[in-house]
Amino acid sequence: MQKRNAIKIIATSALLVSATALFSACAEKKAEFKGVDITGAEYARDLPLTDHNGQPRHLKDFAGKVVVVFFGFTQCPDVCPTSMQELAEVKRTLGADGERLQGIFVTVDPERDTAEVLKAYMANFDPTFLALRGNAQELAAVAKDFKIYYKKVDGKTPTSYTMDHSAGSYVYDTAGRLRVYHRYGSGAAALAADVATLLKESK
Repeated sequence: MQKRNAIKIIATSALLVSATALFSACAEKKAEFKGVDITGAEYARDLPLTDHNGQPRHLKDFAGKVVVVFFGFTQCPDVCPTSMQELAEVKRTLGADGERLQGIFVTVDPERDTAEVLKAYMANFDPTFLALRGNAQELAAVAKDFKIYYKKVDGKTPTSYTMDHSAGSYVYDTAGRLRVYHRYGSGAAALAADVATLLKESK
């Protein structure tokens, strides 16, 4: 009887050691990001909008690529062009792996940002980047899901208004899962490091 109990204790101990080793291995594999790790977030799950080529889009369309999403508007004087320039720099930094990066720009100013305007704007940064737009209701729904703030600020004339908006980038892994949030100003190097980490995960 004592021998049987001893065998049980040994077997249980072996299982605990194996489980601990497995847990440690999993913990070691957890990615460390330069941006804010939001893995498992229950928001920003899709982008049901239309791109500047007139094609309806969803996040699943970009399976196999790391997707970086930024909300802004084409007449933004500094924050938006800086963010898009940094994203283009990230793509160049990645070399051949840059082909597996999809830049997405979502306009918060669909009134002025027509498909033609958005297409020309994207050409300033990278021809593979896509700009998405929707009507007022579609934009409001997506902004709510992404926890994005935007507000029209009147100018001297009806068409000279500007837009206040959240400035940050959402980064998705190659399986379409939201993983990282980069605050404005974090820089191209930090974003490139996190994109590279996510690409490495998928290999």
